[in-house]
Amino acid sequence: MFGKTAILFTTVLCFVTFGESTDVLKCKNGGSFDTIKSIVITKCEQPPCLLKRGTRVELVQQFVPEKNVEKLTTSVHATLLGVPLPFVGVDGTDACPNIFDADGKPGCPLKAGTQYYYKNGFPVLNFYPTVDLVVAWALLENNVPLTCFEIPAKIIR
Repeated sequence: MFGKTAILFTTVLCFVTFGESTDVLKCKNGGSFDTIKSIVITKCEQPPCLLKRGTRVELVQQFVPEKNVEKLTTSVHATLLGVPLPFVGVDGTDACPNIFDADGKPGCPLKAGTQYYYKNGFPVLNFYPTVDLVVAWALLENNVPLTCFEIPAKIIR
């Protein structure tokens, strides 16, 4: 019988294998972009991503760190009218439980030159306004981006 980790990892692999890679942009703050091999965001191949209120958006990022990493934190915010707003419940959380190696083993530490998958998501709440925004998503080690990308998005009804 499959354990929870095996089922989750199989789901992640299917998502990466059968999903279309999403075109994303390099972070304006210069964070690392070269370590990212692919990103798949549900129902979004080309920006702007349409984020429908009342749904959940899932993301899988395939990356290869250039150095050993002990711990990572998730940083996610939307820039709206020039103001960065954190995604509550995702921003500032421990990224390690959402990272898996090619064998499905979860967690940190990470080894340089090894391929990993980061899977996470967020709800698009019904009270969010219908607006255009830019989402910046980073995995931070000691507040320094290991991976970072931005994607234009639009919240819709």
